[in-house]
Amino acid sequence: MTSPTTANDVRPSDPIRHGAYLCFTAPRAARELGPAVRALADRLGLRNEFEPGADHPRDAIAFLRRIEATPAAIADDDLARAAGVVHVAAPAAGPVDELCAELTRLLGPEATPRIVGGVVRPMIYTGAAMFNFSYAHRVLQQPGTAAPHAFLVPMSKTEAWWRKDWMERHTYFLPRYDDAGRMSHQGHALASAAGIASLMRRTYKNPTEPAPAGAYDFVTYFECADDAVPTFHEVCAALRDVAKNPEWAFVREGPTWHGRRVATWEELFD
Repeated sequence: MTSPTTANDVRPSDPIRHGAYLCFTAPRAARELGPAVRALADRLGLRNEFEPGADHPRDAIAFLRRIEATPAAIADDDLARAAGVVHVAAPAAGPVDELCAELTRLLGPEATPRIVGGVVRPMIYTGAAMFNFSYAHRVLQQPGTAAPHAFLVPMSKTEAWWRKDWMERHTYFLPRYDDAGRMSHQGHALASAAGIASLMRRTYKNPTEPAPAGAYDFVTYFECADDAVPTFHEVCAALRDVAKNPEWAFVREGPTWHGRRVATWEELFD
């Protein structure tokens, strides 16, 4: 019996975007680095997310000034105490790596930043119907004056999660129903649905799954207007409720860092 001819249409999973958050507590003298930081951003072709245009800039930089930080299961003092965060993103790793290295050099050893981030890959669990539900009408990135709040929420999944195959993991993102058709759990998609209309969101994944020791599996980030801050907290509470969202039994969060978007390096130190 001859073997049938088969297709070779495996969809790629190579990264389509790279990003990092540099989290640091620097002396006020670091304010004087503003011209050097602007020159570096200009040389790398980075656009300031404070005025993003139609959506996230292709090659981006952003400045976030601390409001507060809330500790969680994963202790991360360097992130929790960070007075400022600089975000950098690009389609290729080169500009991200170069900004991280040069800004680390400029800050000096007394203010070495904690760097968290990763990559964006093509969606793997999201078919057309789920895309239309979760992303078709997503909030695009707004100017910093319209959506001043920034939330950085890093997290990792437990070993038990990574032992599951991808089909079982997929089931945790959808609602679950009993034999009578009654919903028993909302799942991730419905637990977070309240934020679709008001929270700009992005996620970086670690290049390896699970992430190595000391790194996060996922770094999630949200932006919103003043009146949507309660919605952010409501969505977080719903996701953390394992009766609604059983996935969260496998999640360990780092500190939730809340900042304010500012237009310049110097404003980080105001």
